[in-house]
Amino acid sequence: MSSRRNNIPRTKRIHRRQLLRGWGAVGISLPFLECMQESVSAGETHTSSPPKRSVWICAGLGFHAPFLFPAEPGPLKPNTPYLKQLRDHLDQVTLFSGLSHPEQQGNNGHASSLTFLTSAQRPGLAGFKNTISIDQLIAQRIGMQTRFPYLALSTSGRSLSWTSGGVPIPGSMSPSQLFRELFLQGNEQQIASEIARLRRGHSILDTVTQSANTMAKQLGSNDRHKLQEYFQSVRELEHRLTQSEGWVRRPKPKVDAEQPDDIRDKLMAIERQSAMYDMITLALQTDSTRTITFGISGLNAAPKIPGVASDWHGLSHHGKDPAKIEELKLIEQAEFAAFANFLGGLRNIQEGDCTLLDQTTVVYGSNLGNASSHDWHNLPILVAGGGYRHGQYVAHDPNQNTPLANLFVGIAQGVGIEIDQFGSSVSAGIRGLETQANA
Repeated sequence: MSSRRNNIPRTKRIHRRQLLRGWGAVGISLPFLECMQESVSAGETHTSSPPKRSVWICAGLGFHAPFLFPAEPGPLKPNTPYLKQLRDHLDQVTLFSGLSHPEQQGNNGHASSLTFLTSAQRPGLAGFKNTISIDQLIAQRIGMQTRFPYLALSTSGRSLSWTSGGVPIPGSMSPSQLFRELFLQGNEQQIASEIARLRRGHSILDTVTQSANTMAKQLGSNDRHKLQEYFQSVRELEHRLTQSEGWVRRPKPKVDAEQPDDIRDKLMAIERQSAMYDMITLALQTDSTRTITFGISGLNAAPKIPGVASDWHGLSHHGKDPAKIEELKLIEQAEFAAFANFLGGLRNIQEGDCTLLDQTTVVYGSNLGNASSHDWHNLPILVAGGGYRHGQYVAHDPNQNTPLANLFVGIAQGVGIEIDQFGSSVSAGIRGLETQANA
């Protein structure tokens, strides 16, 4: 497993002081250190808690529901094939059914992947315009506190993240490149070059904005509205450029891990997922960001998993063929095993009196409830960590689904974002998501 290759411990807890060892005095300037419960100086303590984070993961080919959901709601037990993979972490997981975004019929069976984190309606059809994704809304509010406002990751290049103007954000696919950006410090010449590049970006934006302002006087109302959306995107980019310049000269954190090698073979799908999970753990562990998305795409080929010889996408359209379903189970069990390993890594990292998983809300699910028929109702959604009361299977109405965006509002509030509505939500929270304090 790549988790071992990248030297992220899985069996012993890691103290925050161990992570910081070797940073040096000037390196202790990251905002996270103000939130640590224990100082690097012996005997000195802080009263504030470690920061809250969120990770949003979507598996585009879904999961075979009978292998995930128990027969009845109630306490989670390892009594389905996929829950068995999570047996060590069921006390930190809540499983939801009966959730969906409304009006997700689109221009193709997989169009709902465009709106998994936005809840915009009728994806890809005439007149469709996407909206901001929940991770980007969160990043707008708290992203300035870390070197990276967010990370948008993917196994295919297409991420789950969308700007406030409905523009897709490309997904990073390379763990090695991500490692370099997170942890490898450039020399003085490289730092100067990076600052110059950022300032050129500011200059270009200034010129473009001036031209657009002149043009606006000659436009009709519809075009002026579109231009205002463009200006909003420009302002967001300006904020990010300003933030990036402020972080360029700050030393990057040092980690006890080697730069990973990218797995070029796309058929090694589970290994590629695990490698990205490792990078997510490192990014959270070093407080390099507090908001991460990870889009997991399937394959139009057979992944290299023992016992699997058929095209993954084809298996997802099993048409209730028992042989195909059994082969599909091998793939999806491997996915859940990789996810369980990721949760275990977060649990093994200690932050004061809690763990990294306690401080990180992880949403793991799919935009398809039944991939075989491209059905976007009754989505499989798991929430792990984040300080919530867990260990339950919570079943919402399978016929009148609860808006998934209700869950998004509750999670956003949990990481400190003061909102009471997002997308298609009709409630600020959801039955089954309760903090330990309210339990």
